[in-house]
Amino acid sequence: MFPELQNLLSPERHQFTLITDWKTDGSFLVHHFLSHYLKSHYKVCFVALAQSFSHYSLIAQKLGVSLINARDQGQLVFLEGLKSYTSLLFSDTPEAESQNPLRFLRTSSDLQPLYDFVYAALTPSAGEEWKCSVLIVDDVGLLISLGVTTLQILDFIHYCRASVCCELQGDLVCLVRRDEEDEDSELLARSLCHQSGLILQAEGLSTGFCKDVHGQLTITHKKQNRSAIYQYKIQDKSVSFFAPGLSTAVL
Repeated sequence: MFPELQNLLSPERHQFTLITDWKTDGSFLVHHFLSHYLKSHYKVCFVALAQSFSHYSLIAQKLGVSLINARDQGQLVFLEGLKSYTSLLFSDTPEAESQNPLRFLRTSSDLQPLYDFVYAALTPSAGEEWKCSVLIVDDVGLLISLGVTTLQILDFIHYCRASVCCELQGDLVCLVRRDEEDEDSELLARSLCHQSGLILQAEGLSTGFCKDVHGQLTITHKKQNRSAIYQYKIQDKSVSFFAPGLSTAVL
């Protein structure tokens, strides 16, 4: 986790946190939440649609977390979307397909199988003593490129928010990438903004690349009706945040 970032965020619980990025890579925010929740002894269901398990594991290791140990101990339930989708395409076994959380991609139906997977993963079992339940999705917008409609994704997030945040008293974190030239992704991002309680908007600098400033982050706390803008620099194992115009690049 990045302690400096955690200090900037709201301590509110049971909320939906939306991460968006535009002309930059906001995945460092996903890595922050993943490592933070695991270190805080939360039960985490990670729906990874963007990268492989090894990718997330390597970065988590730099942040002091072992995803392999967390998975083996039952603290982390990891759905590797790339692997599941490949298995779905080349599977000739009906039984294997019936257990695949992404099987809706073959039938163009709603995302009920994925929701059922998430709910089963986060519902407390006898003997479990995790602090709380958390669902992280990276990147939900990729489902659009696989033929899922924006409305189906919004329904899925709505039911996940109702179950995770309300029923299970947990948190939901979701990343969606913005593209002004893609109407579906823009509609999805704008619609999810209305459902979320905390919005983290990562953007590239309007002035272009700078080695001392990698981007700008806008943090919006909707319940508190306030926003703050920071610029940041990503380092090997940390991220530095500062007010716009206060980086060493302009001193």
